[in-house]
Amino acid sequence: MPPNNIEVSIIIPCRNEEGFISKCLDSIICQDYPKDKIEVLVIDGRSEDRTREIVQRYIEKYPFVRLLDNPKKGRPAALNIGIREARGDFILRMDAHAAIEAKYITKCMEYLTSYNADIVGGRTITLPQRPTLLGKAIALALSHPFGVGTSYFRVGSKEPKWVDTVFCGYYKRKVFEKVGRFDERIELSEDINYHLRVKEAGFKILLVPEIVNYYWARSDLRSFYKHNFRNGMWAILPFKFSFKPVSFRHLIPLIFVLGLITTGILSIFSFTFLAIFLLMVSSYLSISLYSSIKIALRKKDLRYIFLMPLIFATLHIGYGVGSMVGFLKLIFF
Repeated sequence: MPPNNIEVSIIIPCRNEEGFISKCLDSIICQDYPKDKIEVLVIDGRSEDRTREIVQRYIEKYPFVRLLDNPKKGRPAALNIGIREARGDFILRMDAHAAIEAKYITKCMEYLTSYNADIVGGRTITLPQRPTLLGKAIALALSHPFGVGTSYFRVGSKEPKWVDTVFCGYYKRKVFEKVGRFDERIELSEDINYHLRVKEAGFKILLVPEIVNYYWARSDLRSFYKHNFRNGMWAILPFKFSFKPVSFRHLIPLIFVLGLITTGILSIFSFTFLAIFLLMVSSYLSISLYSSIKIALRKKDLRYIFLMPLIFATLHIGYGVGSMVGFLKLIFF
């Protein structure tokens, strides 16, 4: 057999992504990196739409694209299949809902070398699936410090920064060889858990703001709430398998929601707790309104003043309630 000349393996877990898989693959094909040095592994979880058909068209045109089957359907299982089948010295983990700029691989390689990093990721620009006012507001909330806290890959950084996690990460193969693969028991927060294990093993994760990837966020309130609810629940459920599966910042919505519920109930019996409850609510609303006004002024659209507080509350309360449900499941089930 000829010697393996693959340098970069790009793994893409997906399921029912007919609306986005083309954008994802097109962004890879547009890379300035030599195509004979890369392979693209699309790991499909038995899609029920046209995803596999679309990927097959790319395979017929581009020999470096392969389609792998994921009978377990879940994302962690797909990632593990991709890691096992990857032949490259470096592995780029992508999302079917994402796209990367044309120099993404080249820049990741440069910063991986110059900073002696083990994983490099870029700044995520969140875009709405549908360009409605609501869709734009949701995308703004997912890119704002009040919305997502110190999630630097979402809110950005002025210069390269060592972080606890990245999106569309570019990994040295030795990371997987030492740390192992993703925990398939963890359905949604597998990347957060894995990156904590990576840091505990002594590896370094670098965020580079000039490296850019794009993510298409949900654009309706119901699916946005459900998504955050599930994210919140899976920030807690992994405690069944690990002492520290997530960072403390992922627990803040749970603390906030529990604080509101507890002080709200106790305020019936105590003026002290009523004062604490009102202080919590007024403080939250004040910060939310302040952030919304700044967004409205930046976007030159006063409608955001009224819409953004609703979006922020849907994000935080949905995540917090999901975490509370996860906590109850952890205890009782």
